[in-house]
Amino acid sequence: MAHDEGKLTRLNPQIEINHLEPQKRVGLVVVLTGYGKGKTSSALGMVVRACGHGMKVCMLQFMKGDIFTGEWEAVKKMDCDVELVAAGMGFCGIQGNPYSHARHREAAQRALLMAKELITSGKYDLIVLDEINNAVHLKLVDLEQVIDLLRSKPPILHLVLTGRDAAPEVISLADTMSEVRELAHAYRKGIEPQPGVDF
Repeated sequence: MAHDEGKLTRLNPQIEINHLEPQKRVGLVVVLTGYGKGKTSSALGMVVRACGHGMKVCMLQFMKGDIFTGEWEAVKKMDCDVELVAAGMGFCGIQGNPYSHARHREAAQRALLMAKELITSGKYDLIVLDEINNAVHLKLVDLEQVIDLLRSKPPILHLVLTGRDAAPEVISLADTMSEVRELAHAYRKGIEPQPGVDF
């Protein structure tokens, strides 16, 4: 095995690990939406998997950027070809964010131009557009712009779109779509966000 045995513990080391290979490689559009916690976390799980396969990855965050989040340091520590770009100015209109809608839209439009460059560059195997669904809902980017991004995707690029309120038109273009539903959340019990779990 080509793994660092110091970090990998296998309870059944005598079992042979099989490496699967699809007959045809296809780039998927994956949409992660819903009001529950875990959309970005799910996308980061795909980033970790892609890292394990030696793939080149970029995660472009449309809304985050004003509050530290653990994935920023984690990506720096990963021995992988993974880039993370925090292009946003925080969550528009909530958590005391001081920036105007116009400033948020300006930042999101810059991120959209970067996304187009990343997608059409041919350099990446997996690109995550984190919180882009939310950015559409808040009118920071236009639905037509996102549809154009999806249509410009090369055939073997995996493209992941996260964020609540995914538009039906985006969902209809997804190969895989998951809706994360909240059943309970610590915040509703008055527990503030916790490092390593919430950010």
